Amino acid sequence: MYCFTCKEDFESMMTCIYRVWEAKKGSQNVRLEIEPVEQMDLLTEYVHVEVDPELAHKVVRSIRTKISAKAYYQVYLAAMSNDPGRLDDIYRFLRIGFAVGGKVTECLREESVMQIFELSRQVSNERHFFREILRFTRIDPGIYVAHMEPKGNVVALVAEHFADRMPSEDWMIIDDRRGLGVIHPKNEPFYVTKFRKEEMERLCQTEQQEDLYSQMWKEFFYTIAVEKRKNPVCQRNMFPLRYRKHVTEFL
Repeated sequence: MYCFTCKEDFESMMTCIYRVWEAKKGSQNVRLEIEPVEQMDLLTEYVHVEVDPELAHKVVRSIRTKISAKAYYQVYLAAMSNDPGRLDDIYRFLRIGFAVGGKVTECLREESVMQIFELSRQVSNERHFFREILRFTRIDPGIYVAHMEPKGNVVALVAEHFADRMPSEDWMIIDDRRGLGVIHPKNEPFYVTKFRKEEMERLCQTEQQEDLYSQMWKEFFYTIAVEKRKNPVCQRNMFPLRYRKHVTEFL
């Protein structure tokens, strides 16, 4: 048995898939895992794969042209999930896809196809949720900062929404769990960066700063509440506790 491993970024995953096909070991004799590998098997040979943007682009191009754009979109969303087995599921999904073409997304009886469908739906739902509940705080000199801790790696997907709504503002969206951030300079495209530990410590302090609008929003939130209609159980269903950590009205 061979186990091909790589880092969790999308280009590394696509490169790993290319190397597996290149090795021609057979689907029954290989599996793919995201590093770090928690528990190694004695009878398995582990092969680390370094990222190669050119090879990753070849895989992406092949998915789009030989399968479909819809299949590629599902693969991308699934890759952004936090499921530890997502890379192996993507590989087996693509094996079916290259055999049957665009109708692979309809082959839900296949375990790997169903798994990719579920993972992509989870990531899409989480992206949509954060688009609704993300809260920005204004810090000097006029920069808006938002914090989030999603299960999946959705920070760039969420940023696409705000880049369209706030093109003429300087803002940042920070994924505290992964140490990632999206930085959007005024009237320019946004980009994703990895923060160092010291930078994250300073950025986390921005949540402690309050401006006039944050105070007004908190007062509005509690003022309009109807005491007799409070329903904590319903509120938790609609707004789970794990999402409230960085929401202004719950701070």
